[in-house]
Amino acid sequence: MPKISLKGQKMPESPIRKLVPYAEIAKKKGHKVYHLNIGQPDIKTPDVALNAVKNADIKVLEYSHSAGFESYRTKLSAYYKSHGLPIDVADIIITTGGSEALLFAMGSTMDVDDEIIIPEPFYANYNGFSTASGVKVVPVISTIDEGFALPPIAAFEKLITPKTKAILICNPGNPTGYLYSKEEIWQLAEIVKKHDLFLIADEVYREFIYDENEKHFSVMNVPGLEENAIIIDSVSKRYSMCGARIGCIVSKNKEVMATAMKFAQARLSPPTYAQIASEAALDTPQSYFDDVIEVYKERRDTLIAELQKIEGVKVATPKGAFYCIAQLPVKNADNFAQWLLESYDNNKETVMVAPAAGFYSTPNVGLNEVRIAYVLKKDDLIRSVAILKDALNVYNKSNYN
Repeated sequence: MPKISLKGQKMPESPIRKLVPYAEIAKKKGHKVYHLNIGQPDIKTPDVALNAVKNADIKVLEYSHSAGFESYRTKLSAYYKSHGLPIDVADIIITTGGSEALLFAMGSTMDVDDEIIIPEPFYANYNGFSTASGVKVVPVISTIDEGFALPPIAAFEKLITPKTKAILICNPGNPTGYLYSKEEIWQLAEIVKKHDLFLIADEVYREFIYDENEKHFSVMNVPGLEENAIIIDSVSKRYSMCGARIGCIVSKNKEVMATAMKFAQARLSPPTYAQIASEAALDTPQSYFDDVIEVYKERRDTLIAELQKIEGVKVATPKGAFYCIAQLPVKNADNFAQWLLESYDNNKETVMVAPAAGFYSTPNVGLNEVRIAYVLKKDDLIRSVAILKDALNVYNKSNYN
């Protein structure tokens, strides 16, 4: 029988989606499942984006330019400049989601067996993208006790080898919700310049900042970092358009962009209708974001307050995005998450969480942690945490631990 590739065997499962079969079984039993496991916003997609697709008068569904519509890139450049980012049309290539932008970034800057340093816990698919690219992830651990702040720069220095090509951050962070400070970004800028590395910043949650005294600081705001900085961006969360699968890779490094363009040409072009929606979404009024931020801030505050009431639970307050990492009084969150769906219900209701071990690449770290996405309505979050509290009590009393 033909054999599966070693790369395919090493490709990790999604910790977010691997429990889906158990959730489907729970639903077939008639149980309601509160999905705290996935960052799928319930916020309405802007009408201006949906209407642009509905009203599109297209006779032939053609390829677009491999870099994406010029009209879209022009408006996107204006959007960035309105946020104080000096990004021109030539600095942007539209991709099929932020996922493809990351693959282009890795493909353009790293060879097989090269290394990329990532503070963990990190977005689980970074492991998948690295495996697909033949790149080795070198983790530097941030901790819940420190609120998942940037690890000391000395910890990065110790990990840099001749194979190191880049440092990758998510800002604000998925899965932690941590927002890197201006000082932390400057520290990273100094180390990548010192060692001639790339600094890749996944900034898809840029708008989702919840405290008045906090502000997003981009790698593109650091003078002298033009040759090192690469931004990964996406419309998925910003406009609640996850299904559009439109993102972009952004850099002022002309060699990086010329190389990324070869990858873009190889996949021909990003999808037309999704670009139409994404271009139109740039006309979304500020009031939309103001309302969305208010909703998420209330959800964050509600979730953290409720979690802090549960004995044995530790949680770091997120400053951005819409996730948090919670440490639970269990030995193995994978087993607990499966048990929640397979063997437990509270008045025919249960919750689905994402075991956090899959957000680390260091073995046996985060085993008692889960990622929770606060993308549900306030009342549903309160009910979800009440179910979680009862479930922990039942689980531990039953000696499943």
